[in-house]
Amino acid sequence: MNLTVRELADWVGGEVLGDGTVPIRAARTLSEAGPGDITFVDGDRNLTAWRESHASAAIVTAVVPLNGRPLIRVTDPLAAFATVVLQLRGNQNKSRTGKIDPTAHIDASAVLGPGTTVGPYVVIGAETVIGAGCHIHAGVSIGQSCRLGDAVELYPNVVLYDDCILGDRVIVHANSVIGADGFGYRMQGGRHIKSPQLGRVELADDVEIGACSTIDRGTFGATRIGVGTKIDNLVQIAHNCQIGKHNLIVSQVGIAGSSTTGDYVVVAGQAGVGDHINVGDRAIIGAKAGLSKDVPAGAKMLGAPAHPDIEQKKIWMSMAKLPEMRKEIRRIKKKIGLEDE
Repeated sequence: MNLTVRELADWVGGEVLGDGTVPIRAARTLSEAGPGDITFVDGDRNLTAWRESHASAAIVTAVVPLNGRPLIRVTDPLAAFATVVLQLRGNQNKSRTGKIDPTAHIDASAVLGPGTTVGPYVVIGAETVIGAGCHIHAGVSIGQSCRLGDAVELYPNVVLYDDCILGDRVIVHANSVIGADGFGYRMQGGRHIKSPQLGRVELADDVEIGACSTIDRGTFGATRIGVGTKIDNLVQIAHNCQIGKHNLIVSQVGIAGSSTTGDYVVVAGQAGVGDHINVGDRAIIGAKAGLSKDVPAGAKMLGAPAHPDIEQKKIWMSMAKLPEMRKEIRRIKKKIGLEDE
């Protein structure tokens, strides 16, 4: 598909600077773009790369000056570039046909909203209600009495156990499991006896769950994920957790049972949160940190066991000096006539 810079600007509501008749055949990033391509420059940190790029045009912010090639000026170049990429590829939502594949098994008591697409070999249980404009990809299994809002997307092989509740515009990526039993056992007569796992999982509006992540149902109540929270791949959230709004939880994080987070919390990759721990609003938990106690609002935690970031950096600096300190101690002992043990 060949379009002009001006036609692309019309798609994104941008202002054209320079020759708007330059033809564009594809949209590529700065490192990959060549003649005939449009790219994007998000702020002044990429100005050198833009000058060196062979791209024919760019989508930019106001800080990017003209350099002889046409620009499309917008407030959010990344979002505008994504729109252009999708348009040039052709509408990626053509698969949202509202059709139901004949191999899908849908219980007669289930209700599907208008425009919902159901792919091959999907299973939808009794009394489940699915909203409008949803896309249920191949191999998804949805249990009984689930409630899904509008525009939900479940990628291949997602599993929703019974009684799960998903808000509007929830996205769950491939092979994730929502609502499995929590890991709860009691010791009786020398054996581990399973504790009841009778609650559910609730994902609020605009939650996104990465591939191969798991969120366990509550023991009696609900495990909840707050509005707008984004969870990466390979994350485990245990039973009874209450995750706040607009959290970012990065890959391989594990959050143990009955822990809570406030709003706008960031938990970086491979961090571990112990059970019954509260993490306050806007706290940041560094990569591989291990939390064994509550974290106040706004704190930045590093290390395992985790300490406030300034304290932990001092600990790391001290550890780096240990070999030198050990040599110095040996010299002092030798000088005063003490033998090493």
